[in-house]
Amino acid sequence: MSRMQHMKRTFSAGAGSLLSVLKMKRIDRYIIGKFLSTYVFLIAVIITIAVIFDFNENIDKLTQTGASTQKIVFDYYANFIPYFSNLFSPLFVFIAVIFFTSKLAGNSEIIAMKSAGMSFRRLLRPYMFSALLIALTSFWLGAYVIPKGNVARVNFQNRYIKKRNISTADNIQMQVDTGVVAYITHFDNTTKSGYGFSLDKFQGKKLVSHLTAQTIQYDTLSERRNSWTLSSYRIRTLKGMRERISEGERLDTIIMMEPKDFFYTTNMQETMTVPELREFIAKQTLRGAAGVESFRVEYHKRFAMPFAAFILTVIGVSLSSQKRKGGMGLSLGLGLLLSVSYILFQTISATFAINAGWPPMISVWIPNILFAIIAFVLYRRTPQ
Repeated sequence: MSRMQHMKRTFSAGAGSLLSVLKMKRIDRYIIGKFLSTYVFLIAVIITIAVIFDFNENIDKLTQTGASTQKIVFDYYANFIPYFSNLFSPLFVFIAVIFFTSKLAGNSEIIAMKSAGMSFRRLLRPYMFSALLIALTSFWLGAYVIPKGNVARVNFQNRYIKKRNISTADNIQMQVDTGVVAYITHFDNTTKSGYGFSLDKFQGKKLVSHLTAQTIQYDTLSERRNSWTLSSYRIRTLKGMRERISEGERLDTIIMMEPKDFFYTTNMQETMTVPELREFIAKQTLRGAAGVESFRVEYHKRFAMPFAAFILTVIGVSLSSQKRKGGMGLSLGLGLLLSVSYILFQTISATFAINAGWPPMISVWIPNILFAIIAFVLYRRTPQ
């Protein structure tokens, strides 16, 4: 009989533990569902308002330039919505956490959780899981998906809103390969042709070859990349004190450059995926081209932005997990102030990287580091 009682007690204890685990999992699902649904709802509301304001601001430019409804809807706003949703994702995460957690605290639900033995660290677990889902989605979209849509959005913006359509470039000089420097007096991107071309090859600091051509034409029909046709060319090959000259009317050759390398359009970095940014930065650095800093900043921002979801989630839960007399107003106000400060600080540090010569990687990660310190301090001060 005592054995039966022991088995009953063991079964009851095991059933109680199982129910406890199931209960905690149910709480996790509840918090994750509330977090993500609030996050999506905020994105829908705020982006809808942003689209309305943007359309009202640009309606005159859109009608005057003759942009069709199809282009406005599918080329611009269909790509405007995911771009700005992802750009301000940290802000949406922060507001969602504070709004939803303050409501939990106001309804004494967090008090009930803690009374059941849930620590603050345990309470953070479903929040951090939600932040992980948001961070991974944000990185995937920002690194590979959204840049492809940004091509149409940026082209539309430059043509119809900002009215910037650069089709010619003058005095182009770049290093196209190690020790190989190209120069073009004038290039027309419409016809993919230019004139006044020269190509110098160096070994160390010594000139070994000098090629000049009256005109240069990019071969758009060739299956090979970087295929060019030179007209009225002249090649001087230098070897010690000897010089050999060869001339001709036409020369088909491969030169490691493309017409797109001669033009920087506004927000061009937003149209590149992470692998494309990495390749472009390496290529332009080799060539000694100017204006690469904005591309480096964009590259490091693609990795730094998703981490903000974790940092701002910890700050948001720490600020709003306690029941306050004034309700969620104080927590929401402080949360908005901190989130706006984060975005502002990130913009300022990126500007210093582009214009003041700060290291791009450090500049992009400084806001995360500072706000991570704030998150740690608030976490330690929150009753565990």
